[in-house]
Amino acid sequence: MKLLMIDDDTGLCELLSEYLTAQGYIVECVHDGEQGLKKAFEHDYALILLDVMLPKLDGFEVLKQLRQKKLTPVIMLTAKGEDFDRIFGLELGADDYIPKPFNHRELLARVKAITRRIEHIASLSNTSSNKLTVNNIIINLAARQAYVDNNELSLTGTEYEVLALLVKNAGEVVSKEQISEEVLGRRLASFDRSIDMHVSNIRKKIAEYNNSERIKTMRGTGYVFIRGE
Repeated sequence: MKLLMIDDDTGLCELLSEYLTAQGYIVECVHDGEQGLKKAFEHDYALILLDVMLPKLDGFEVLKQLRQKKLTPVIMLTAKGEDFDRIFGLELGADDYIPKPFNHRELLARVKAITRRIEHIASLSNTSSNKLTVNNIIINLAARQAYVDNNELSLTGTEYEVLALLVKNAGEVVSKEQISEEVLGRRLASFDRSIDMHVSNIRKKIAEYNNSERIKTMRGTGYVFIRGE
């Protein structure tokens, strides 16, 4: 699988490129936002590793423009302790984030969680189209598409996974811990708001077509997808 890393730290790019190549990935590196966005538009990557602090275009602007045309999975590389960067990146449609400095094995685990999802999509390409329909939401499991009132939702891969998990368990509370482990492939850390932001994004996209409440927050516990009106 081909990955794109957009980071102006050339030393880090070289180290990670060598490490991820040894794990079987093909890695391309660019060192400014403009070139990174150009590459992302011109080629199909399995995943983009995107630094926040970049010359020419910062990571937020790259992600914002990317999401206008493509839903390529993105892991944001954020400064340690910069909660705003993480939340803002998730609001713009990042699939996950990892704070610098990070352990190489932790990054590999995040990358594998997303690329496994992509491999799973490919394995479903020849299967019959199984669908779930709950409360005017249709989940096409084979095509990995979601609809509300027959309008297709423009969801990132992570947002789709979160919504599909909630719909599969409609009427039951799904904890944030379960969502994090099943969708992001990692345990939920203290004060981690990534699941909250993904759910918030899903709600906004559903509300573009239907304002009825679909996902209810169970304070301190998780979320439940409502079965009926």
